[in-house]
Amino acid sequence: MGKLMIINGSPRAPKSNSRHYIQAFLSGWSGPYEQYSVVEKKHASCLERLEQCSDLLLVFPLYTDALPSGLMEFLQAALAQPPANKPKVHLVINCGFLEPEQNDVAVDMIRLFCERTGCPFVSCLRIGGGEGFPSTPFMGMVRRRLKKLAAAISRGRPIQMKVSMPLTKGLFRKAANRYWLNRGQAFGVTQAQMSSLEIEGR
Repeated sequence: MGKLMIINGSPRAPKSNSRHYIQAFLSGWSGPYEQYSVVEKKHASCLERLEQCSDLLLVFPLYTDALPSGLMEFLQAALAQPPANKPKVHLVINCGFLEPEQNDVAVDMIRLFCERTGCPFVSCLRIGGGEGFPSTPFMGMVRRRLKKLAAAISRGRPIQMKVSMPLTKGLFRKAANRYWLNRGQAFGVTQAQMSSLEIEGR
């Protein structure tokens, strides 16, 4: 078992769902590891520490069908300063959509990064409905897969998994609408404003 570098690629890292997924992963990980959040913006220092790691785990949410900008900045820094030791790359990616396949384009972007740096792409867990899992009893479904991922990385075995919130599309839509309406009210935004196509009053 080598050393693992865990990257939290969420722009809300201290309060993110990615943080919850990292904590769940670590409950099944027994080896040495380091953690880094892209919001720290100390990419060069992280890349130096990455040279001592055999594996790299990227944990991040889907943003507009792609990668969060902070994670993109980190990957661009890694492209400019490719790791000499070529760590094995693993992903945990979650999206707000019910279907975990919505993450596929972002996964392909990481595959391309691996091709350009020469780092092997090894394992991936794609999570659908990722916003909802941490605050529900369904989190156990993700936790079990994260422990499987930890075991696979530890043993050097590739694994590809996906998981989704066990809801019908109708129930998921109702829950999502309720969530966003509550979020809007918390910021003083009405349902009519959220439904409007106007941007900044234009």
